[in-house]
Amino acid sequence: MCYDIKASLEAQLKRATRNQDLKAIEEIIEKLAPLTDLPLHHASGFSHPEVLIYTNEDPFYPIVATWGLIPHWVKSVEQQKKIWNNTLNARVETIFEKPAFRDAATEKRCILYVDGFYEHHHYKNQVYPFFIQQKNKEPLAMAALWSEWVNHENGGVVNSFSIVTTEGNDIMSKIHNNPKLNGPRMPLMLLTEMEEQWLASKQDFEHDLKSIVKSGSDVQLHAYSVGKLRGKSYAGNVASISDEIKYKELETLEKYF
Repeated sequence: MCYDIKASLEAQLKRATRNQDLKAIEEIIEKLAPLTDLPLHHASGFSHPEVLIYTNEDPFYPIVATWGLIPHWVKSVEQQKKIWNNTLNARVETIFEKPAFRDAATEKRCILYVDGFYEHHHYKNQVYPFFIQQKNKEPLAMAALWSEWVNHENGGVVNSFSIVTTEGNDIMSKIHNNPKLNGPRMPLMLLTEMEEQWLASKQDFEHDLKSIVKSGSDVQLHAYSVGKLRGKSYAGNVASISDEIKYKELETLEKYF
């Protein structure tokens, strides 16, 4: 799964910078960035942070969106609050089946750029957090779904998103060993050449999805253990939260990274 991320403004500007539109980049920094919660050295999806996403409607100019997809058919704030925490992630295997995701899977796909994400490893009744990033430390492009929800009580519009997850690769199979889950999970990560394919609105997208998912396992990752992300020792949203912390009891595991 993916409930914890690290996202800087620099990482979130990845796609806009690629388009080399300096005026647009300046506008994003001046007008959109202040509306977000960036920088996020560590953020839990359950806090529903505001970040930037690039949608299929405008692939190079992002919008501000909150983490936790609110389907367009939600009728009230009360219903929205009930569903919010259950839509942080969307399993790629069922996005065309689940009522919360199937419309977005067909019509509203997006990309979330992050510096990396955090995952927990279970060992002898203890939980140890790891930070995972690209080996080259470039931003990770995460496949996501988004929605535009109208609050019928005040007419306000809320953009929201869900991170798409898939089966864990070799590294994630060693880290993500939650005994409550049937196998390791990880965000669906997009190789650069697959980003346009993910955003493209095609009638046969469900067929294209197989190659996108397969290529996601080819993203080269690096992982290391960090300090606690929960409880009294949690340092909060500070830059040092992603610093490496070694645990003697995990020495045999960390040799794989």
